[in-house]
Amino acid sequence: MRPNQSVGIFDSGIGGLSVVQHIRDLLPAESLIYVSDRAHLPYGTKDKQFILDRTVHITDFLMQQNVKAIVIACNTATAIAVADLRRTLPIPIIGMEPGLKPAAARSHNGLIGVLATEGTLDSGKFKRLMHQHANSAEVIICPCHGWVEAIEHDGLNNTHTIELVEQQLQPILDKGVDTLVLGCTHYPFVRDIIQRVAGESVTIIDTGLAVAKHLQKRLAEEGILSTNQVPGSESYWCSAPTEKTRELIEKLQGKSCVINSLPIAVNND
Repeated sequence: MRPNQSVGIFDSGIGGLSVVQHIRDLLPAESLIYVSDRAHLPYGTKDKQFILDRTVHITDFLMQQNVKAIVIACNTATAIAVADLRRTLPIPIIGMEPGLKPAAARSHNGLIGVLATEGTLDSGKFKRLMHQHANSAEVIICPCHGWVEAIEHDGLNNTHTIELVEQQLQPILDKGVDTLVLGCTHYPFVRDIIQRVAGESVTIIDTGLAVAKHLQKRLAEEGILSTNQVPGSESYWCSAPTEKTRELIEKLQGKSCVINSLPIAVNND
């Protein structure tokens, strides 16, 4: 493989940018290609076959861009599609999963709240994760209905977004959880709201940095970690009209960017 290939990253929307931030901080020399499937968000309420079809479409596109690794910056897509992608693609595939293991280690009272979409919480992968890593902790799940859409369409500090977080978070806080797991890459963008509602005594677990470190490890193992002395490039692709996506990304990242339209069909000729 050529040493200057990009890393492909995708999500149902802009949530994966929370992972991009960690990757950029840890691996500044890597070039990144980010795909936002905003025309089809949220993945968390879609059926499994639809999500599989979308991940195949997006990864086919990324493979045509000659990426050297792919990060599935979406917990739901990881839970449903990562095993299939690892069987069929010849490059490292890095997925996301809720941080139950670090949460169990950090919790003092053994009560852990998991904030995630229905698609993630209903998956066999999540159930196996609970069995493997929850240990003696009690896991209280919170299917965060409407959070992704609110973050994407209403913004981070919009009244509707804040009310959704407050209303849905309070019932699991009332049960005494002392640790919260962010099981969706959109949720770090409202971490300040979550922390304010939960209180400073509640620990919040975000796995974005762990994913960036795992990517670094896999690239090093494969001998394809970039050794460039200059910052890597970034390109953005989106399945929805690009203007709204551009506004969101520029607001989150604090810099201008160009958004390309994701092809409806991938040419495999």
